[in-house]
Amino acid sequence: MSFRDGPFNDLKVPLTWTAAVAVIVAIVVAVALLVSDRRETLQTQAYGVSRKVFDAADKPVSGLLSAPARWVRELSDFGGGYMFAVSENRKLRQQVAELRQWRDAAIALQNSNARYRAVLGLKTEPPIPMVTARAVLDSRGPFANTRLIDVGAEAGVKVGNPVMSDRGLVGRIVGVTSGASRVLLLTDAASRTPVLVNRTDARAILLGDGGANPKLAFLRGQNPVKEGDRILTSGDGGVFPRGLPVGEAAKGLDGQWRVRLDSDLSAIDFIRVLEFDDFTALVKMPDLEKSAMPPAPPLNTANPTVVSIDGSPTAPSAPGSSARAAGAAAHPPGASGPGASSAPAAAPGKPSKAAKDAKAAKHPANPLKAALQAALGGAHK
Repeated sequence: MSFRDGPFNDLKVPLTWTAAVAVIVAIVVAVALLVSDRRETLQTQAYGVSRKVFDAADKPVSGLLSAPARWVRELSDFGGGYMFAVSENRKLRQQVAELRQWRDAAIALQNSNARYRAVLGLKTEPPIPMVTARAVLDSRGPFANTRLIDVGAEAGVKVGNPVMSDRGLVGRIVGVTSGASRVLLLTDAASRTPVLVNRTDARAILLGDGGANPKLAFLRGQNPVKEGDRILTSGDGGVFPRGLPVGEAAKGLDGQWRVRLDSDLSAIDFIRVLEFDDFTALVKMPDLEKSAMPPAPPLNTANPTVVSIDGSPTAPSAPGSSARAAGAAAHPPGASGPGASSAPAAAPGKPSKAAKDAKAAKHPANPLKAALQAALGGAHK
C-alpha cells in the first residue's frame, strides 16, 4: 500500500495551527536562550546539568543555522577575489604589453649607442679630422652601389674623402651638396682602391665588380697573398691614408683572390667621413717648413781671420799690407829690372798673370780674398 492510499491521506493540517505551533516553538527557544544567558550561569557552581544539556543541543543547531550565512560569505569572498584577479590580470597584461614596447625601444637605443660609441671611438694614426654622419638612402643595382649620407659641404666634406664605418673602410665621397653627400662603396664597379697585403707588403688594386667581395688585381711576386691575410689601404697615389682596415683575403669560386670586407660585418648606418685630401693633411706644414739648422754667424769684415793652406789660422793683416804682399808676389826679390819677371811670358793679346795680380792688388774687391791670394802666392814661392 502506497503512502498516498494510507490512513493519513485525507489528513489536512490547517495553516493557522501550523503557524501557531511555529510561534510557540520560537517562544520556547527564546525563553530558553534568555534563561541560559543569565549572569549567574557564568559561575561554575551555577553551571548545572540543564545548562550542559542545552549547550550540547545548541551547538549543532547554531552550527547548522550559521552554515548558510558562512557559505554565502565565503561565496561572496570567492566571487570578489575572482573578479579582482580578473581585473588585476587585465591590468598586468596591459602593463606587460607596454613594457615590451619599452624593452624594444631600450634594445634599439642600446644598439644605437653601441654603434655610436664604436664610430666615435674610431681613430687614425696620425689623427685625421672626421665628420660623423648617417646613411639615409641606399642605391643598388647590377653594378652600382652607393649610399646617400646626411652631411654635406657645410660640414667640410669634399669629393674624394674616405668614408669608414665602425668596422672598416666603406668607400669614398663622389658627390657633395648642401646637407647631403654620395658615397661610392668599395663594391661598386667604378671603385678602384690601392691596397696592400699586411703580411707581405705586396701592393694590389681592389676592383669592385658589383658583388659582395671585390677582387684583388695586379698582384706581383710569388705567393704574395694567402687565405686570411689582412688587407689594408696602401696610401699609393694619395687617394687614401695608409693603414685603413679593408678586410681579409679569400679565394673566390672563380679562382681569383677576393676580399671579405670588414664593413659588411654590420649594417652601414653610422659612418665617419675622413677629411683627407692628400698627405699634407697628415702633417703640420708650418712646422715642417721650419729650418732645423742654426743660423750662420755674421762675418766680421773689419778683422777677418785668414786660413792658410794647412788649415791653421794666421794673424790678420792691415788693409795696406795685402797690396804690398801682392806687389811682392808679382815682383820677387832678385829681379834685374822692372820688366824682368820670373813668370812665363803671356800669350800675345792676353795679360800676364803678374798683371792680373797687380791689378787685383790695386783694386781689391774683398780684403779677405786679396789677403788669401797673397798668402797663396807666398806659399807657392
